[in-house]
Amino acid sequence: MSNIVKGGEFLIKEIPANQIFSLEELNEEQKMLRDSAKEFIDREVIPHNERFEKKDYALTEEKMRQLGELGLLGIAVPENYGGLGMGFVTTMLACDYCSGANGSLATAYGAHTGIGTLPILLYGTEEQKQKYLPDLATGTKFGAYCLTEPDAGSDANSGKTKAKLSEDGKHYIINGQKMWISNAGFAEIFIVFARIDDDKNITGFIVEKSKTEGISFGEEEHKLGIRSSSTRQVFFNDMKVPVENLLGERNNGFKIALNALNVGRIKLAAANLDGQRRILNHSIQYSGERKQFGVSINTFGAIRKKLAEMATGIFVSEAGSYRAAKDIENKIEELVEGGMNHQQAELKGVEEFAVEASILKVFVSDLTQHTADEGIQIYGGMGFSEDAPIEAAWRDSRIARIYEGTNEINRLLAVGMLIKKAMKGELDLLSPAMAISKELMGIPSFEVPDYSAFMSEEKAIIANLKKVFLMVSGAALQKYMMDIEKQQHLLLNASEILNQIYMAESAVLRAEKHFSADSVEAAMAQLNLYKAVEKIIVAAKEGIVSFAEGDEQRMMLSGLRRFTKYTNNPNVVALTEKVAAHYIAKGHY
Repeated sequence: MSNIVKGGEFLIKEIPANQIFSLEELNEEQKMLRDSAKEFIDREVIPHNERFEKKDYALTEEKMRQLGELGLLGIAVPENYGGLGMGFVTTMLACDYCSGANGSLATAYGAHTGIGTLPILLYGTEEQKQKYLPDLATGTKFGAYCLTEPDAGSDANSGKTKAKLSEDGKHYIINGQKMWISNAGFAEIFIVFARIDDDKNITGFIVEKSKTEGISFGEEEHKLGIRSSSTRQVFFNDMKVPVENLLGERNNGFKIALNALNVGRIKLAAANLDGQRRILNHSIQYSGERKQFGVSINTFGAIRKKLAEMATGIFVSEAGSYRAAKDIENKIEELVEGGMNHQQAELKGVEEFAVEASILKVFVSDLTQHTADEGIQIYGGMGFSEDAPIEAAWRDSRIARIYEGTNEINRLLAVGMLIKKAMKGELDLLSPAMAISKELMGIPSFEVPDYSAFMSEEKAIIANLKKVFLMVSGAALQKYMMDIEKQQHLLLNASEILNQIYMAESAVLRAEKHFSADSVEAAMAQLNLYKAVEKIIVAAKEGIVSFAEGDEQRMMLSGLRRFTKYTNNPNVVALTEKVAAHYIAKGHY
């Protein structure tokens, strides 16, 4: 398979446009699934949004059952376990279009199809998969995932919930509590993590609520958003779980939790995409209808700028999300063709792109919140009212920056995982970093490059931005060595550079592969890259001056200027106006 890339490899390789996948390449089956999901949401969910805002938990459960009847809960589950057995891209697509209209349903859907089902699919025994997956795939029963505790959030392995083998050796007796458990009010199958005796790591268990004594629930949490998503505390008081319900291996729960969250992160990016599209569509419509000073407010440059930036953000978010999804799918297929069973291949495929999953989770959830905020601003005072759709979208989008690991944790994780890949020899970051040090000592070329080919200057700039990351992180690693993990300010700066590179490259390659030089898509890729360069300059400069001094600092700052310089500066105002005019005329994204 020629399109196989390694996770994180985008930093040290020039990726050709023909190696990335985007939404323009969906096959007929995928388009039908997308249209069917969208049609269901428009017909069965949006008309009930007011009920969702009034904590109608039964409505969420009812809509989940209907999604199950349509097959939309079992996309990733193989056919022999009652699912549709579709590839990773199609599971992303279903998540995208099932999640955009309502945060409560999006949370229930994501918790059930992701962390509620995948641990059994990826780590369960054959008997466990045969027993539980058909019901989960069809929505006959719903899943929940019990990891977080009052004192164990981001530090998931520090949980205090305990498990002890019964005297007759037939059950584990579990005591403890979990909190913020999505779907707790209507789930039947719970993935519960507990520490057996004094084990170093937690262990996973499958718990069937209706067959288990000793499990009880707190009241529904009252939340800022996702108001009809069932969120409760779960208590275990001498709860007996049959020994055959241990999930995976003893002491392996932390690994199960991490891998389930890797999938959850990239799916969370997908779950935010249609929300962004719908916010933009509302904003385009309202700004055309709302008149001030005798004209529609969409004629004002300040409003047009917001609409253009919102549309650009969607294009970029889609580009990165579907690029990574296809890379994961390709890796899974390669491993299966090499003789690995599908369960292991899926695990390894997702694990391979854990860096990209964290990048996407952070970038898209941050952007969705910003898009919703700008939507409120376009609506003005009306946007602050519950009568407008934007107010609920803003509240619902806020949680995405917290769950599946906070964005701060994910930023640190992405860089940390890259460093680990380099230390293990899986990714050679050292050689290119050393080559950049030599380049900085040399005399720069003053030749004006030929940038006549479409997107050639943009790709040259992205190649230089990768040098910025390697320059800053290489020098920081040299200084701090194994203590680098303690330098969180610096890691956050490195993460910002990393995120911007991956997303900007994804957008540029998508535009190059599918569109022409005068297209609005090319304008969006160029606009985003310009903004990415500006953000990278700020983050890199802050990092450099925090650890480098004297000649080293001067040389790196000079390198930063060299690597972020355009030969032909884009006309940002003209690009912005082009994007705004296109979507205002079109009326929607």
